[in-house]
Amino acid sequence: MGSPVTLEIGDDAPQFTAEETNGEHISLETLLAEGKRVVVYFYPKDSTPGCTVQACDFRDNMERLVADDVVVLGVSKDSQKSHANFIAKQNLNFHLLLDTEGVLLEQFGVWREKKNYGKTYFGISRSTFVIETDGTLSYAKYGVKAKGHVDRIMMHLGME
Repeated sequence: MGSPVTLEIGDDAPQFTAEETNGEHISLETLLAEGKRVVVYFYPKDSTPGCTVQACDFRDNMERLVADDVVVLGVSKDSQKSHANFIAKQNLNFHLLLDTEGVLLEQFGVWREKKNYGKTYFGISRSTFVIETDGTLSYAKYGVKAKGHVDRIMMHLGME
């Protein structure tokens, strides 16, 4: 992998079709054709503290998001089994996409150099993108904080 792309507001969202945890495929093109706005959020690892906080925050606000025609898709490199366990344990009510090969991570530019305790490594930068019905990005943030993030997304979506 070379230098990651950096998507910005106004860019066309990368088109994708990806498998979700139960084996069905989700197509961005189909969701947009249905008039949905799509929140795609990337997180480092299932069942870790920050990722659990973020996922449960989406879960707890899902009724309001769905009522406003918003679809939430979570993405990490975790396996189908890991995703299934995370969904069951946290009673998640939205899709987690499988990206074990890192295709979506690369398309959205979230596989980045990170530093922790003085060590440099590559991993998923916690990032979120809002894709409008016309396929453009109205929100593109890398390195977001898990706590309070869903409130910021909902404000952006005009759902204060």
